[in-house]
Amino acid sequence: MLWVVVVAVFLMAVYMRMGARLGVVSADSPGNLLAARPGLLGRPLAVFIGCSVFFISASFQFGNNLGVHSAFQVFFDFEYTIVFFNLLTFVFLFAVRDFYRTLERMMSFFVGLMLIAFAVNLCFARPSIPAMAKGFIPATGELDWALLGLVGTTFVISAAFYQAYLVRQKGWTQSDLKDGAVDVRVSAVIMAAITIMLICTAATVLPEQDLRDVVQVARSLEPLFGETGVGLFCLGLFSAAYSSFLINALIGGFILSDGLGLGSKPNDFWPRIFTAAIMLIGMGMALAVIKLGFEPYAAIVTAQAVTVVAAPMLAATLWWLTSCRDIMGEHANRPGTHVAAAVGFLMLLSMASYTVIFKILPALQSA
Repeated sequence: MLWVVVVAVFLMAVYMRMGARLGVVSADSPGNLLAARPGLLGRPLAVFIGCSVFFISASFQFGNNLGVHSAFQVFFDFEYTIVFFNLLTFVFLFAVRDFYRTLERMMSFFVGLMLIAFAVNLCFARPSIPAMAKGFIPATGELDWALLGLVGTTFVISAAFYQAYLVRQKGWTQSDLKDGAVDVRVSAVIMAAITIMLICTAATVLPEQDLRDVVQVARSLEPLFGETGVGLFCLGLFSAAYSSFLINALIGGFILSDGLGLGSKPNDFWPRIFTAAIMLIGMGMALAVIKLGFEPYAAIVTAQAVTVVAAPMLAATLWWLTSCRDIMGEHANRPGTHVAAAVGFLMLLSMASYTVIFKILPALQSA
């Protein structure tokens, strides 16, 4: 299924560029742009998008908390580790003034750790190069819950939508669009590399094993990797989860605040309050799962897969706004972008349809 990663990352890059262009070219925030439109395409749509992204971010935050807990659980079972790291993030959110610049440096550091940790793990595993090459050839098969989680994690449309806010907060102008396109491509390659390394390592070392949590994964790696390899795996897992802690919450907090017309600037009151709310919800859900003894793997995949349902509306809105000449002028979407955006929208729509028909409705009927 490596081909799925490549397609998802490419489409993510397309929508990230669309979001960046919207933020640089438009005269106002996406929420206010929508509010200026008549009827249901105005403020009601902005509110719906804000609430949807808030839910998506809360679901991902839940997974991030479980990821941090799982990384440390391999070495010591202390369930309140996530409380400590949430407190650190709260301090960062409310105490640091220029937190975007600091956040950018922090995320670059954690992404570097991820690359190193998972690359070393891949070297330990020594995967079959022909088998890896075969994974890039598209193959048909029944979609499953784990695949939905993979696409939902890689093609994160809410993060692409947030680019419109991020570039405005960084003070970008139209002259920065070219450098921004390079940044998007580099980010896409890094995202694809990390995901592919993880999949190939798992496919080499962990086939035909019934693995329910990170502790079992680490114990399965130890005979081949040794203690060093297991430690690097856990370091990479922690970096992946904690690097997303604040930025994921910011996405939901700022888009909801903007959708409600309550502000979208870093120093505004409500964006930070909604961001804090997402952090509290994610931590609370994670602690409940840990306390009640649910399987973390199933909880993480479920949280990520359910978010796919709201994604098509978000993709359609970003596609529509960047196609409006009265907003974008000469920077409106070109034919090639339209084609790629249509493919991405159809992928998200098909995933949402599958989730609703084969997962959500049967679960409701059996409840």
